[in-house]
Amino acid sequence: MLLKIEKVFKSYGSENVGNLRKVLQGVSLEVDQNETISILGPSGSGKSTLLNIIGTLDTPDSGGIYFNEKALTSLSEGQRTQFRNREIGFIFQLHHLLPQCTVLENVLIPVLPVKDKQYRKESQHRALDLIKEVGLWEQRNVRPDVLSGGECQRVAVIRALINKPRLLLADEPTGSLDRENALSVTSLLLNLNREFRTALIVVTHSSEIASMMNKSYEIKNGLLKVKQETL
Repeated sequence: MLLKIEKVFKSYGSENVGNLRKVLQGVSLEVDQNETISILGPSGSGKSTLLNIIGTLDTPDSGGIYFNEKALTSLSEGQRTQFRNREIGFIFQLHHLLPQCTVLENVLIPVLPVKDKQYRKESQHRALDLIKEVGLWEQRNVRPDVLSGGECQRVAVIRALINKPRLLLADEPTGSLDRENALSVTSLLLNLNREFRTALIVVTHSSEIASMMNKSYEIKNGLLKVKQETL
């Protein structure tokens, strides 16, 4: 098992001032290597909060989060930063590409903190291979302003994979795309999942995209429940 979440609670605000909002109320989840999971739910239900907690961008009020049997809640801030950079890939609704950088340079941004010269050299080759694989070879040296929305999101996908993470977290990765591009990006994610055996958790509003994953969950009233399994 790659990821295990046990009875995670998360609230915002304060009961003393009357603005307490209970977002997650005992969420549990298990994710195996190479598994694909979707999480559905209305806006404000806690989908993104759960993703941020899994990715150590946020911390739970209580509960356990274990990655490869290691408790993430026990990590220091520096250890969480290192963990995120090496083990987790993030994709968001907006691609967040740097406008002054080329496609290749954007893909290599997560490698910048790495001091190992051999690793950086290998990452350069990996980036070029990934760019070619997603059909952006001719655009590798251009800047994002000449790319379509779907092309920009493809760059964001391979940027998230450049450090060979074992878990990919995608928060509404197709939310800003039309249906054709949304299905294309989702197919890319699934193809890369099969090729690199990277577990995938996708937060989405789309039932169509959710149904393409191995398992689909729904957050309701602060709890995570299985919606469907397509294994």
